[in-house]
Amino acid sequence: MNKVLISIPDEIASRMRAAIPQRQRSKVIAHLIEKEVERREKALYQCALAVENDHDLKEEMSDWNVTIQDGLHDESW
Repeated sequence: MNKVLISIPDEIASRMRAAIPQRQRSKVIAHLIEKEVERREKALYQCALAVENDHDLKEEMSDWNVTIQDGLHDESW
C-alpha cells in the first residue's frame, strides 16, 4: 500500500468530508482512480487498435522499413 499526497480544491475536500466517512475515503478515492485509469487505458487501447488497422499507415511504415538497414551506423555518443 502506498501513501500519496494530493491537492484538491477546498470545496471538493469539504464535500468529500461531509459525504464520505473518514475510514472509507481511501477506498473510495482508490476506486475512483482505478475507474479513471481503466477508462484511459481503454481509450489508449482503442487508439492502438485504430493504428494497427490503418492500412494506409501500414503501407507507409513498410516504405520506411527499408531505411532500417541503410548501411549507416548509429552514433555512440
